[in-house]
Amino acid sequence: MTIMTSWDLFDDLRSAQDEVVRQSRMPGRWYGLQSGNAPASQAWAPAIDIAEREDAYLVTAELPGIGTGDVEITFQDGLLTIQGERHSPLESAGEKVHRSERRYGAFRRSITLPSHVQSEKIEASAQDGVLQIVVPKAQEAHARRIRVSAGAGKAAVNGTVLKKTAVKKTAVKTGA
Repeated sequence: MTIMTSWDLFDDLRSAQDEVVRQSRMPGRWYGLQSGNAPASQAWAPAIDIAEREDAYLVTAELPGIGTGDVEITFQDGLLTIQGERHSPLESAGEKVHRSERRYGAFRRSITLPSHVQSEKIEASAQDGVLQIVVPKAQEAHARRIRVSAGAGKAAVNGTVLKKTAVKKTAVKTGA
């Protein structure tokens, strides 16, 4: 079953490009590497997967170390947004950090979904650091089979209706 949706590839590309530009402007960073002894508190975004099944879209996000109280999910005007914050356990421990490669701080991911979803029935659950959001499709989005019936003497070709013409059979007698 194939459902055609309006999805703009360039929205995702522009978002990725904006993220790269934003990260390259941060002081002390070069190609994603952290310099110095400070914890990795620069911007980060969780990895997500988007899948589709017959009745719903599935959005899965990796959120290790983030409690359900630190995540907010909203849906408005076809845009599903996952945002929250991952806190560094090193900030409160008072330990001297020699290397910190994990990312902490606020994050935000937005996904454009087709208009044929049931926003009031969106459900989210989290287990073992993985957030799963189920976005049900509206009934009209499901494909339906259309029965083809035999016409009453008319066929449509390129938008024009052609009438069947009777073919007259003529018997030819040959003399032998």
